[in-house]
Amino acid sequence: MRRVRPGAASRGSAERALTSVAAGEAYESEAHAGHESPARGAAEGETVQTPRLWHVTLSVSGPEAPLKELRRGLEQLAHDHPFLLTSRYAPDHAEIRYWEEARDLHDAAAVALRLWGEHRQSAQLPPWEIVGLEVIDRDTYHQRIAEGYGPLPAAPVGVHPF
Repeated sequence: MRRVRPGAASRGSAERALTSVAAGEAYESEAHAGHESPARGAAEGETVQTPRLWHVTLSVSGPEAPLKELRRGLEQLAHDHPFLLTSRYAPDHAEIRYWEEARDLHDAAAVALRLWGEHRQSAQLPPWEIVGLEVIDRDTYHQRIAEGYGPLPAAPVGVHPF
């Protein structure tokens, strides 16, 4: 599935699109117990991992960039990647937080590590490098919030200065 908002114009470029695994019935009927369920059409006794939600925090940094252009680029990234929760930025670094649906941590991290580079040209983002990545599952995220530590819920949602 291509990650764009309905009705968004295609850029017609040859860039690769970020993809995600569709959740389907198995995900909706499963209560995250073991994160596995029988696959439709799978041989008896076989299980497949169903998609889960992962909270991603991606940190990027590099040479100073004009704040107005940086904000516009992050807003474009939020438009291109509709699951983006919040972006915080300063002249030389930014932090992007969003939810990713993936089978496992490796898949969620792989998508996160491609996010900045794949959208750099289309969103006119600065040539910064990824300097940090945190990927935690939904249960861990909510446990951290309940215990009073970890990344605070993204409020307000959107693009904001640090």
